[in-house]
Amino acid sequence: MGPLNIVKQLPALVRRVKQTARAAIAENPDVVIIIDSPEFTHPIAKRIRKAAPHIPIIDYVSPSVWAWRPGRARRMRRYVDHVLALLPFEPEAHVRLGGPPCTYVGHSLSERLDWIRVQDPQALSMRMALAPEKPVLVVLPGSRVSEVTRLMPVFGQAIGLVADRLPSGLEVLLPVVSSVRRIVEQGVSNWPVPVALVEGEADKFAAFRLADAALTASGTVTLELGLSGTPSVVAYKVDVVASRLRFLLKVHSVVLANLVVEENVYPEFLQEAATPGNLAEALLPLLSDTPERRRQVAGLAGISSRIATGEKRPSEIAADIVLDYAVHARLRA
Repeated sequence: MGPLNIVKQLPALVRRVKQTARAAIAENPDVVIIIDSPEFTHPIAKRIRKAAPHIPIIDYVSPSVWAWRPGRARRMRRYVDHVLALLPFEPEAHVRLGGPPCTYVGHSLSERLDWIRVQDPQALSMRMALAPEKPVLVVLPGSRVSEVTRLMPVFGQAIGLVADRLPSGLEVLLPVVSSVRRIVEQGVSNWPVPVALVEGEADKFAAFRLADAALTASGTVTLELGLSGTPSVVAYKVDVVASRLRFLLKVHSVVLANLVVEENVYPEFLQEAATPGNLAEALLPLLSDTPERRRQVAGLAGISSRIATGEKRPSEIAADIVLDYAVHARLRA
């Protein structure tokens, strides 16, 4: 997201770190689980480890040590006993980088695959009175205020360029969450084509299955689109400080779906490359039966097997590991 977003909130974050660590230490639990958000949760874990070294600490969701700042993996060994990884390549990365023990437990999306596949795109199309002759584009400018603010203008201009090149016209669906709905509504009011806002998880996944293509911000949503088999173009913009730190990245892509399939299936346009013209040119071939569209569909075909965890669900695998640490901590006590 960029360091400027953290700097603005730093005094409040520091207070919350201290408050949370004190509360956890006072509870003297059998085990502590920190979840994601490493810039917030890891300072808490360090304070707990210093004050109560007997409490095991489990990190659910590995920091992206394989993407940038790899030295974090080795430093985590001081205050994290086990990492529960959502991505299949992360345990090997922690071994290579000297990180804590790490187990691939799987992404929670894999537990929802059957549910995703039964969402009815035609019911959504009929309810929204979409014209059957028009291709459908789903647009996802992000779920954070900073993402939406940066991407809405360029997305709107790109969609205008696409619509100008389609004689039949274009249907645009935009799944929206309540936290950014007001900003989204203001943004689409200036777009050159009508936009239908979609709310709720069921309609969001129905829209993914209905869409000929998607224009999306980077993030977990790219994995959701991949599991739905939706051809997509990905864009992202960060603040100027974060942009200048791009040389630190150690991966071939910042797109989660691409990292899982180990191939750049989804084209990505970052910072200055995220222009209306570039996005429009990448989107147009995906809205009809073209080699570009078929190539993406084929590349996404194996994504569900890549995140599969066998007979046990991700939540069950994670729970077993947590309980094992808790039981051993209780026995030692």
